[in-house]
Amino acid sequence: MNYQYLKNKIPVLLLLVTLTFPAYVQSQESNFGNWLIYIGNKKLNSKWNLHNEVQLRNYNAIGDLEQLLLRTGLGYSFNENKNNILLGYGYITSENYIVNTNDKFSVNEHRIFQQFTSKQSIGIVSVNHRYRFEQRFVANDFKMRFRYFLAINVPLSKEKDKYYFSAYNEIFLNTKTSIFDRNRVYAGLGYKINKNIRLEAGYMNQFFETTSRDQFNIISFVNF
Repeated sequence: MNYQYLKNKIPVLLLLVTLTFPAYVQSQESNFGNWLIYIGNKKLNSKWNLHNEVQLRNYNAIGDLEQLLLRTGLGYSFNENKNNILLGYGYITSENYIVNTNDKFSVNEHRIFQQFTSKQSIGIVSVNHRYRFEQRFVANDFKMRFRYFLAINVPLSKEKDKYYFSAYNEIFLNTKTSIFDRNRVYAGLGYKINKNIRLEAGYMNQFFETTSRDQFNIISFVNF
């Protein structure tokens, strides 16, 4: 593999993908959406961490708000930081379209969640498992949901801290009928600016019981 070639070409590819996808989406009559995501992590000491997250989700490439998600949590790491348990809270406001109209109505959700994450390495591939259980207070309704997230991260250059390929699958299961809620499949390219900051851009397909949606995601990860 020509690592120097990849080093020169991957940033250009990321830029082209970022610029081309929104233009393509705006030229199509589709439900191709865009998510802008910030994920932060603050280490309080060698064991405890504070998670913080903001997601701005749009129905179209930009400017048509679907959902604003704010999430935070307190975590505890063990097993040489390979495992983490976390108790968190999320606030979500959704802008839903009324069927067959251009009008929207707002729905607010408060969410408590517990999660366990586990990291492992298989050769040069990093593997991450996340198990999350959510208690959701949606308007006047109460719901519970289980999520399982499996992700891989593969370096694409000799500078292991620079360019990488990322992919994941996440399945959502309700505790009541219907059990299947949704599934997300994602693939993207990332660039590590330094040991604390990395940027990622990729495509995600989210499918429900009878429908599906495509997303173009831009993600920033920040460690403090």
